[in-house]
Amino acid sequence: MTDAQETAADLRTTTGGGPPDDVDKAPIPLLEPREGIPPVVADEDALARVVAAFAAGTGPVAVDAERASGYRYGQRAYLVQLRREGAGSALVDPVGCPDLSPLGEALDGTEWILHAATQDLPCLRDIGMVPTSLFDTELAGRLAGFPRVGLGAMVESVLGYALEKGHSAVDWSTRPLPEPWLRYAALDVELLVDLRDALEAELDRQGKLEWARQEFDAIASAPPAPPRKDPWRRTSGMHKVRRRRQMAVVRELWESRDRIAQRRDVSPGKVLSDAAIVEAALALPSHVHALSALPGFGQRMGRRQLEQWMAAVDRARALPEAELPQPGAASAGPPPPRSWADKDPAAAARLSAARAAVSALAEQLNLPQENLITPDTVRRLCWEPPKRLGADTVAEALAGHGARPWQIEQVTPVLVTALAVTA
Repeated sequence: MTDAQETAADLRTTTGGGPPDDVDKAPIPLLEPREGIPPVVADEDALARVVAAFAAGTGPVAVDAERASGYRYGQRAYLVQLRREGAGSALVDPVGCPDLSPLGEALDGTEWILHAATQDLPCLRDIGMVPTSLFDTELAGRLAGFPRVGLGAMVESVLGYALEKGHSAVDWSTRPLPEPWLRYAALDVELLVDLRDALEAELDRQGKLEWARQEFDAIASAPPAPPRKDPWRRTSGMHKVRRRRQMAVVRELWESRDRIAQRRDVSPGKVLSDAAIVEAALALPSHVHALSALPGFGQRMGRRQLEQWMAAVDRARALPEAELPQPGAASAGPPPPRSWADKDPAAAARLSAARAAVSALAEQLNLPQENLITPDTVRRLCWEPPKRLGADTVAEALAGHGARPWQIEQVTPVLVTALAVTA
């Protein structure tokens, strides 16, 4: 039994589960809220009471957020869940309380525990909640070598409890929120502190705790991501679109869809599917009747809707050649690896050797390759290696690409060897 399992067994014992000897034999109990489902906080007076309670609490705070991805435009939070020793659990409605900066300020300096922090931090930042330090239980699980790192899988394998399933992809903008959904949401933070403590102990046992701390600090200090350039290029199925005029159709339809989705506050995919956009681009229809015959445009789509999409296609058809989009988005990085063998065979050889070395080291350290060092960092290093090959120059190049100190320490020796073999 690993230290993490022993810690989990101890936690199960202290929270009323079976004794450690029964961990592998007893059925997995379904997690129950310790204090029941808290009321939803949806006005300023109730929020002030939550702020006071959490400010007076002790220890780290478990935080989660629910969005309405696939239903609403954007990635705003529609429910925020919190739990802290001495304060219990709270469910806060950002629709009724759109400014949660008082809560964020009350937790300033407190460690936040999140699962898959990078998914929730943008929507939390939008409502005034920004951590100064955090512990990401999903990332901790990756670094510790757990094969399944979803919250339910982690709670089950580490703490021995089963979380309720089935509400992760519901429309969290629904009001009022059904009680089963609220129960699900409250349970998401019920054992995050326990999970954090068990994972910290396991990371410490493996000698990876400092690695995790560096990763958490990098997440907490990262600036907001800049707006994506030419987001229409990420339309699913875009690889089928080859001609510039067809690309212009994708761009016009995508931008028209985005404006409509934003105005109606619905997911763009509910306005028009990516597949329909690509079909129109490939067919270049010249009139509404031809457009209506394409997949995604017929059946229940009204004449007015068809005309607005046809207008977008017409705008693309009328563009002069000089205003058509270029075949590929400008990139500051190296070209796609599939083209390296033709463009620079030496770089392709370096990349092959470096990938093999990183893969072997990741297996030895029992963590995913992408957490050991990002594939993009390896590509950039292999495409433009230092002019003088050495541990110091490779380490400097890795740092310039954003690698953390622990990553540099681990991968520099194997990358120097790999690059030297192909020099």
